[in-house]
Amino acid sequence: MSHASWEIASQPDCWRQAADLAATRPTGLPQPGERVAVIGCGTSLFMAQTYAALRETAGQGDTDAWPASEFPTGRRYDRVVAISRSGTTTEILRTMAAVYGKTATLAITAAPTTPVRDHVDHVIALDFADEQSVVQTRFPTSLLTLLRAHLGQDVSTLPAQAERALVMPLPGDLAGFRQFTFLGTGWTVGLAHEAALKTREAAQAWAESYPGMEYRHGPIAIADVASLVWMFGDAPDGLVDEVRATGAELEPSLLDPQAELVRAQRMAIELATLRHLDPDQPRALTRSVILT
Repeated sequence: MSHASWEIASQPDCWRQAADLAATRPTGLPQPGERVAVIGCGTSLFMAQTYAALRETAGQGDTDAWPASEFPTGRRYDRVVAISRSGTTTEILRTMAAVYGKTATLAITAAPTTPVRDHVDHVIALDFADEQSVVQTRFPTSLLTLLRAHLGQDVSTLPAQAERALVMPLPGDLAGFRQFTFLGTGWTVGLAHEAALKTREAAQAWAESYPGMEYRHGPIAIADVASLVWMFGDAPDGLVDEVRATGAELEPSLLDPQAELVRAQRMAIELATLRHLDPDQPRALTRSVILT
């Protein structure tokens, strides 16, 4: 079994630990009314996008998600939150160093003793969700459990849904698909982006992701009988029929979208196995991007 497969399977327990951590009200998380920026790279960026949409929908304040490399350091925020599994990513360290001492700062990481601690006011450690695989799975979903709980959502049923996601069937004949598209709306757009990233990273597959309403504006043209279109959350009106008219297989969201991501992670690893690839060591990727 790959490290990634084991880490995917451990998510129900990790989510329980994340919920317990949220109950302790860790210091440094955004407070209602604050204007907040959340930065990340890759998977962490998509979790930042997901959280930003959830926080604004909850009415807790303006929340922007930025790639760390594109963060506007001259813009005023009440708090800047960095998401970094490794705590060593160059773009994260540069950005947090630029804002440290000017605004409140927080890092959420799986490695709390790494250099990111020197550039923030507070660190929240999810070391129980750290990973050996380069491909991130349980760290981002545990992070999301923590943040959803902090926003006041009831996350008590999420571990059980993750357990269901670990045993539910995967879509269709994976070897028969040449193209994968993941769609979301609102807070699930970030999850769709993350599902597509997992499919690209682990399986070197052609995977795309879009807001559901945007799919009609061009991307649907590539859909055919060899396409899988996976919806996270409810599909916009009429879209299901339009996708099926292309001949593509449509996979509806059967669980909470966060648990649905677990199914997509499983699919990415299974597809990698079918293609004789090592999901723990994806081509051209490392655990952390450290620039010289």
